[in-house]
Amino acid sequence: MARIRVLVVDDHRIFAESLAAALAAEPDVDVAAAGSGPAALRCLDRAATEGRAYDVMLVDAELGGGPPVGGVPHQGGPVDGISLVAGVREGRPGVRTVVLAERDDPRRAAAALQAGACGWVAKDCSLQRLLAVIRGVLRGETHLPPALLTGVLRELTAARKHRTESELLVESLTPREREVLRCMVAGLGRKAVAERLYLSPHTVRTHMQNVLGKLGVHSTLAAVALARRAGVGPVDLTSEVVVLTGDVVERGSQLA
Repeated sequence: MARIRVLVVDDHRIFAESLAAALAAEPDVDVAAAGSGPAALRCLDRAATEGRAYDVMLVDAELGGGPPVGGVPHQGGPVDGISLVAGVREGRPGVRTVVLAERDDPRRAAAALQAGACGWVAKDCSLQRLLAVIRGVLRGETHLPPALLTGVLRELTAARKHRTESELLVESLTPREREVLRCMVAGLGRKAVAERLYLSPHTVRTHMQNVLGKLGVHSTLAAVALARRAGVGPVDLTSEVVVLTGDVVERGSQLA
């Protein structure tokens, strides 16, 4: 019998351990529990290294201690539920994630799906319902409560519209301004951007002001949120930057 490895991630210890115990009673389920985002990431890394990767991760929608949706979690720091889902999709695409929620929330359910979740399940659902969802996502299914479907579709449609508008604004930037924006998304300040791009702080300040003006926002935080909606990722801080005739070229950390 093929076994299913499940990781429960919830900062309410009693709930996490109780759910893990209930799932472990199933003959084909192996389960472990983690009390935070960083702890979950360590569990996933350790299991993958040992050749026994998890198949499904159950994540508390209200997992505490992280940045807001769309924010950039600090390396090694607290990670909220939606950010954890996004990080797992990017770094461990073989793991299916299901979000456990205390209440129906179309906005957060849509955010979870956009982050890569395969399902959204009420915490007070039956064990059999949860097991059906776990088995379903392993077959490639996406699970949502019927009562949430209309609201989630509305949120996803609105998000797509906002993304399209954001993409058009980002396209108005020059290549240098887009590079500065990627540095802003990575959380770099003016001095760090100047050092990375071999520019003066005054020039970087001008570029940042131009970025804010063209994007129609008044703060770096708003610019980063818009960039995220447009699909702009952070600059790779592990790569080397080489400047050739005014152009920015990135090389990987392994040099030829």
